[in-house]
Amino acid sequence: MADRKTYHHGNLRQALVDATAALVEAQGPQAFTLTEAARRAGVSAAAPYRHFKNREDLLEEVARQGFEEFALRLERAFDGGAPQPLTAFLRMGQAYLDFASDRPGFYMAMFESGISIAGNAELASASERAQGVLVAAADALAQRLPEGNRPPARMVANHIWAMSHGVVELFSRGKPGSRSPVAPSEMLESGAIIYLRGLGLIPS
Repeated sequence: MADRKTYHHGNLRQALVDATAALVEAQGPQAFTLTEAARRAGVSAAAPYRHFKNREDLLEEVARQGFEEFALRLERAFDGGAPQPLTAFLRMGQAYLDFASDRPGFYMAMFESGISIAGNAELASASERAQGVLVAAADALAQRLPEGNRPPARMVANHIWAMSHGVVELFSRGKPGSRSPVAPSEMLESGAIIYLRGLGLIPS
């Protein structure tokens, strides 16, 4: 009966995605099963196979949706570089931390599940969209330098992404370093400023 009701509302696929995100948050990305996701969504154990080939396929959809929301949050935070690129760039750092805190199941599916992003075209596109915001922001910061002295925007974006992920993994979400007297947001902002200053992207 629950299965038919879900289909009546046309939301079984999304119900499974949301159920999986919750399971990933609670158990980690390797521990959940399709049967558990189906049970949490209130449908039969066979129902997920109408939309997903296997648990990896479902996990990839969770990650894809996560990257889409993540990219949107970064785009809103950057806001075209207003009122000036550095302020907008640092806002994105907070948006990164907020997403990891607000949507841990999706974040873990994106970055901690071991899925192959390159093997799924839609997932790869969503991931690239998110990275593209950071690349555009890094490029905007570099405009103050002569063209020949500008560091590669994608390199800068990747370094900042890695720094942000490191702060999340070590100092957020109950990780061992979360007892640090320095807030994760302050740690990320100070680290980003030191890095950008070292590249000459912001004045010393």
